[in-house]
Amino acid sequence: MIGKTMWRQRLGLAGLAIAAAGLAGCGDGRDDNLVATDKGYVRGSETEVMRQYLGIPYAAPPVGELRWKAPQPAAAWTAARDATSYAKHCAQPASPFGTASTSEDCLYLNVYAPKGNGPFPVMVWIHGGALLTGESDDYDPTALVKQGVAVVTLNYRLGPLGFLTHPALTTEGGGSSGNYGLMDQQAALRWVKANIANFAGDPSNVTIFGESAGGLSTHSQIASPLAAGLFQKAIVESGAYNLAAPALATAEKLGQAFATGAGCTDQSLTCLRSLPVDRIIANSTAVQVGGTTLPTVDGKVLPLTFNDAFSSGRFNKVPVIEGSNQHEYSLLSAVTIDPVLGRPINASEYPARINALVGATLGAAVLNAYPLNTTETPAQTYDNVLTDTAFSCNGRKVARLMAANGSTVYTYEFADANAPMVFRIPPRPEGYGAYHAAEIQYVFPKQQTVYFGAPFTAAQTDLSNRMVSYWTQFAKTGNPNGAGNATWPAYTAANDTYLTLAPGAVAPTTQFAAAHKCGFWTPGV
Repeated sequence: MIGKTMWRQRLGLAGLAIAAAGLAGCGDGRDDNLVATDKGYVRGSETEVMRQYLGIPYAAPPVGELRWKAPQPAAAWTAARDATSYAKHCAQPASPFGTASTSEDCLYLNVYAPKGNGPFPVMVWIHGGALLTGESDDYDPTALVKQGVAVVTLNYRLGPLGFLTHPALTTEGGGSSGNYGLMDQQAALRWVKANIANFAGDPSNVTIFGESAGGLSTHSQIASPLAAGLFQKAIVESGAYNLAAPALATAEKLGQAFATGAGCTDQSLTCLRSLPVDRIIANSTAVQVGGTTLPTVDGKVLPLTFNDAFSSGRFNKVPVIEGSNQHEYSLLSAVTIDPVLGRPINASEYPARINALVGATLGAAVLNAYPLNTTETPAQTYDNVLTDTAFSCNGRKVARLMAANGSTVYTYEFADANAPMVFRIPPRPEGYGAYHAAEIQYVFPKQQTVYFGAPFTAAQTDLSNRMVSYWTQFAKTGNPNGAGNATWPAYTAANDTYLTLAPGAVAPTTQFAAAHKCGFWTPGV
């Protein structure tokens, strides 16, 4: 049972009489799973490890006239709100990475808290999915909560509904548009700041973390002046795949193409806001760049590109973990190239693929740096090119820039070449290695039960335990090092040191840059 002082903090003095009158709970009439928020009470449930509160609204449904506007406050409620089931996912197409949805009423979050008075450090997870797919309820935080942290997961607007930039919206928005999904994330962080103490969390010790588009979102919040003070630490998993982001004028042209394709040839907000959700989803590719949705450098949420923000020192200077996976692109090739060909690329197709990717002039240099060989398939060599240029060396560049401009940074490479596959995609003869998103199941180890990955070996379980320990220790103190783990040195340009995360081989290395040919991709950095 929680003490009387914490009980009063959670419910507020005015709610004690209400809570005691007919609410199921302990023998004295108290309900440990009933918590006050700034909009009303929520009643969650508990497991052996934690208390959980699911489907809490952090903003009003962005529907009707609120479509493509900054998130607005949620309405208050009177009776205690049931918080024992997840809310709907944000609108998205069906994919291996998310469940199809046509719901715009999706701005909800979930809170998982240790049993006890706290205050506990808070970790806010931002899911990935190319800013197009994904949902908050794919992640079981039990292992993290066991280490004494509260975890929050959230939904945010995706695809065109979250990231449409358009001249009419720019005019309405006072000179900027797009980035509604990023503003949703900021609204969720403001909710955490205002309410998490009632859930035994510490609002002054918040870590944001995410993978892929969730990592890109984390970079976005680090770069956004509007997120200043909303978090104290950040963990970026495979999020450095784009350091540019389109300028407002470029993104507006994409938005106009989207409007035309969706049937709004007059480009009016009246037409855009009357579009059915399924038509918006069907035209999602119109706003994508290189197969992914991207934020916009709008001058407000993102005043600068990531590269410019991190190199100029104009970012939120917090301790950061920045990392990537050894074979990032194997998964991405498998869901883009393989379905079209019916197989991975072969040797005869490799040169043309490289030239189409980077142009003939640079292509010649790339083919010289990455020749086909007998130790890997042509598909693996191609994937190495994309892994190195899009993820590995960009991530190293970010680490170097942040470390040089005021942040303490820790870098890692996840390198379990036998990581279980957790997505429903066909097997590849050569396997997937340490593929994009493979590390998530090690940070949220019970995620394997959500999908269908093979059980961990004993060595993989040990690696997962170590990663959970590093992540939560960092959330607590800003330093991932703790008893029982290999020492993880802070990154500097001088030491250029990464922590290798592999079963039975967790150790610092200075070979990351050479292994990923970063001298080729980011010369002088």
